[in-house]
Amino acid sequence: MSERNALRALVLEDEWPTRNYLVQLIEGTHLAEVVGAVASLDEAREALAGSPIDVVFVDIQLAATGDPRTGLDLIRSMADSPGAPMFVIATAFQQHTLEAFDLGVVDYLLKPFSEERVEQSLRRLMARRPERRSGPLRVVARRKRNLVFLDPQDIWAFEAADRLTCVHSRLGTFDVDLSLATIEASFGRTLTRVHRNWLVNLASVKEMEREGGEMTLLVGHMGDDAVRAPVARDRAKAVRELLLENATGVRRP
Repeated sequence: MSERNALRALVLEDEWPTRNYLVQLIEGTHLAEVVGAVASLDEAREALAGSPIDVVFVDIQLAATGDPRTGLDLIRSMADSPGAPMFVIATAFQQHTLEAFDLGVVDYLLKPFSEERVEQSLRRLMARRPERRSGPLRVVARRKRNLVFLDPQDIWAFEAADRLTCVHSRLGTFDVDLSLATIEASFGRTLTRVHRNWLVNLASVKEMEREGGEMTLLVGHMGDDAVRAPVARDRAKAVRELLLENATGVRRP
């Protein structure tokens, strides 16, 4: 299935092994792309803010986060909202079935999940998905009082600093009103989190610097005025592998 037709999914699950396993099952069907996987209600709300997400897989009990609220609270708050995504309950508890379907939940998955059951659920979701608006998602940025519309191919990186977010692009650097988590959910794998404060379009990386154990990416162009994105030490190896994945000319260790 093409990326255009695949469902865009968000997973809300507080236990990371289960979260990762569900993500693998969803993407293994090739019917959906997981554009975000979060552990808490607040992270889920942030990812949903302004993001084109078709379906949210929701765990009910989120005890690992210490939050007394449940996944049903998220669904209740959005049940009657225009443009709300579809919801699938993914839980170990059976007793919430009636309330879930009263809230309009499309499906109810019980743990342990299976490949067949997840695929069945996704096919049911695809049959209910509303018609998508055509055209690629664009970013609206600010330049003083003006709005600047950026196409995805023109975007090099997003940077968060001092509670502000800016976008570095072929047209310049501008402010945006979205958090990095929201942007990451909106663009999926087009952007890579290389540092807690940086999302980078790896296709725009022109040079990778290493000095004193630190890695820096030169994005967009080279030279003294290049956009320089630091890479967190715990992500350096993975980022290097991603950059070399579709390249040739360097012997790998």
